[in-house]
Amino acid sequence: MVGMVHSSYYRTPSLGRKGNRPSKFTYNKHNGWMGKQAVVTSITAILSHEFIDCGYRLMTSYLKREGYLINHKKLYRIMKEEGLLKLENRINRSGSGRKFVKFRKVNTSRPFECLEMDIKIVWIPSAGKNAYLLSIIDVHTRKILKDYFSFSIKQAKVIDFLSDMPEALKYP
Repeated sequence: MVGMVHSSYYRTPSLGRKGNRPSKFTYNKHNGWMGKQAVVTSITAILSHEFIDCGYRLMTSYLKREGYLINHKKLYRIMKEEGLLKLENRINRSGSGRKFVKFRKVNTSRPFECLEMDIKIVWIPSAGKNAYLLSIIDVHTRKILKDYFSFSIKQAKVIDFLSDMPEALKYP
């Protein structure tokens, strides 16, 4: 009558964590079954090397080289429990490559000291497809020196476009 699925109102709540309990031992090909503390000792030994500073995924491959049969999810849980994850000083990679460009300003003292090239995508409704606008701009004067508009821009065309640049540099 209410419109609910039978399985949703017959469900009894589970007390505690769902799923299987995590295993207390990890298998090593050379030493057999080993406890969590042995895995932690191996992790700290790997992290003690001078040039190794890695997360749980790369650490999984290091431990597999040492003969451990361990899952990356299990290793994440172990490293989190022992405080070996470097979560507070992790590099944020979500869009980090583009953030710095927005605020970067190139300081120039004369024209033609620094040139920039950019390709913009423009939607052409009458053609029903994208076209590309390739522009070269002088950073000092902010003047567009040369531009090229086409439905496709190949590498050879960009090279030809740049090789014809000396004629475009002659200001009127």
